[in-house]
Amino acid sequence: MIILAATPIGNLGDASPRLVAALEAAEIIAAEDTRTTQRLLAGLGVVNRPRLIALHDHNEKQKAAEIAELAETTDVVVLSDAGMPTVSDPGFGVVAAAAERGVPVTAIPGPSAVVTALAVSGLPTDRFTFEGFLPRKPGERRAALAALAREPRTMVFFESPARLAASLADMAGALGAERRVAVCRELTKFYEEVRRGTAAELVAWAEAGVRGEICIVVEGAVAAQVVFPDAVTHVLDLVREGTRLKDAATEVARQTGHPSRELYQAALTARAPATGP
Repeated sequence: MIILAATPIGNLGDASPRLVAALEAAEIIAAEDTRTTQRLLAGLGVVNRPRLIALHDHNEKQKAAEIAELAETTDVVVLSDAGMPTVSDPGFGVVAAAAERGVPVTAIPGPSAVVTALAVSGLPTDRFTFEGFLPRKPGERRAALAALAREPRTMVFFESPARLAASLADMAGALGAERRVAVCRELTKFYEEVRRGTAAELVAWAEAGVRGEICIVVEGAVAAQVVFPDAVTHVLDLVREGTRLKDAATEVARQTGHPSRELYQAALTARAPATGP
């Protein structure tokens, strides 16, 4: 079978007994970085020396079928450098190939930067979405954030320290300067730090320079408390400014939470010429 094994995201003490046992018994390990895996084995005191297969973003398409085929006759442990494989890390292609071949897939749960950051952020945890890494190019990053402007769930992102300040500035622009944000740095490590504030406040802090592995947790949008007649008036105002009725209804629905179809019909009725004697 394929065994997806979560590894520590910083503190070796978070390695589970199941993980250690699986590494001790493994014949084959597919690893994001074989050097990192060798250090992990040494750090956990694992004396087993399994066959290591490199599995990373650049070769997973070529390696997935081979690894799934190997798993038909022996267990293959899949590791990323930290956390759970397949979550913004290699492994998805292997799981898809295994599922196509009917090879069982199981997981050894463990540390997750996404859930850890969410838990310590101080932001709502009842509903959340993981957005992975934002695009590197500024224009694409801003477009991605603009598409999330009305997302009501708490959002979790990964980010490079080199792009943190720019991403926070774009969040302030696209989501609002007062949107609450928590930047979680070096989780579970000695220099762990959680900075909380508005998007605008955290830009100034990040511009001074930040190091380490980073998760950004962002508050979801709160629907504006606009009564339905006022929302219809807003639709009509947009139409008078040149926006198509359908587009105006969609935009106001996103801003207020009122159904776009009802806004469209109400605005259409309001625009209709009055009839009578």
